[in-house]
Order: sequence, then structure tokens, then C-alpha cells
Amino acid sequence: MARKVLVVDDEKLIVKGIRFSLEQDGMEVDCAYDGKEALELVNKNKYDVILLDVMLPVLNGFEVCQQIREFSNVPVIMLTAKGDDMDKILGLEYGADDYITKPFNILEVKARIKAIIRRSSATETKEPQKVYSFGNLKIDIDSRRGYISGKEVNLTAKEFDLLELLMLHPNKVYGREELLNTVWGYDYPGDVRTVDVHIRRLREKIEESPSNPVFIHTKWGVGYYFQK
Repeated sequence: MARKVLVVDDEKLIVKGIRFSLEQDGMEVDCAYDGKEALELVNKNKYDVILLDVMLPVLNGFEVCQQIREFSNVPVIMLTAKGDDMDKILGLEYGADDYITKPFNILEVKARIKAIIRRSSATETKEPQKVYSFGNLKIDIDSRRGYISGKEVNLTAKEFDLLELLMLHPNKVYGREELLNTVWGYDYPGDVRTVDVHIRRLREKIEESPSNPVFIHTKWGVGYYFQK
């Protein structure tokens, strides 16, 4: 079955180029040119990946990503201005899974999209269902859902990947570079701040007191670990 991608950018030539390239690879592509149109499409359709520009009319990319995260965990790759680190960090804060800097190489865009789809496909084929619990925290590997005291926690794809890795290897300390390479991939061009932002967001979602965590701890000068 063809994978479905939503491309959101107000620059129609960019959208046209991305759409043509992805369709050449057998993907289905929907397009939106402002934030409001993007949200309407996400509400109506199921996508495997969303490619989302930051600078959009009506609603900007941050607002769109934040609203998407209220009802969906679909992977979101944000397009940010060249050299604008704040856009990258804000995108991750609002729930994006990845980012690509403009101007970009279309081959990089395709590689990132395909990498996310491969990871999703691998997860979908896992069986039998596996559930791991510690205290009031539970994760379901098969459905990629997390729960605190029986209530589902809305985790992004990368947040779940991080939690799964740490939780399945309790007390093992992972360096930030190691987490970046394992969860995002060795070819990921981002830096270790990406890990820090995701760990902070994850703590805010699963810890009763993020500043005094029970589950995800920091080994100062080394990295992070799940205490069990």
C-alpha cells in the first residue's frame, strides 16, 4: 500500500517539486499552502509523515504542529530557515520529530521521509504484543502507546522511541551522542540539543515532578538512564 505524505508550504514551486519527487517513488502526496488548510486535511486523512514549513500564513508551523499533537502522533518533519537554531528547538518543543533546514536537497528530504516510514513499518510488524510496566508507567510496544496510572500519555514518535530504549535497558546510562545515533540515526545532521529537548518534553509528560524525576535520570557529564 502506498505511503501517504502531507506537504505543507506556501511556496508552491517547492511543494510542486517535493510532490513530483515523492510521487516518482510511489507515494501518495497531499498538499496544503497554509496552516488552516493543513489542519483540515490532517483531521480528514491518515498520513504516514507530515512535512511542515515553519513560515505559513493563517497559522504558522509551530501552531499547526501543536494542534496536531492534541489528537495525533503522526511523525512531523519541520522545514526551518537556514541557521535558525531557535526555529529548530521550538519545532521540537511543539512536538516535531525531526527538522530539515532550507534550502534543502530533495534527496535529503526523501531520505528522511523514508527513514521515518521504515521505522514505522518495522514497529507495525512487531509481534506478539509486548507491554512493559514500572510503577504507574506502562508502555505498549505493539501499539506504541504510553500510560501513566492507566491514562494514555500523548507521546510523539521520537519521545516513544527514547522511552522504549531507556525503559527496556534500565540503569544503563546512554550518552547524548549515543542516544542521537540510536534513535535518530547515524546520518542525522542535528546536534545533541535535540536529545535534551526530547528528554525534557518526555519528563514533563511522564514525571509527576519533572525537576525531581522518578523514571528518567541524568548522569551529569555522561547522559541519561531509566532508573528501575
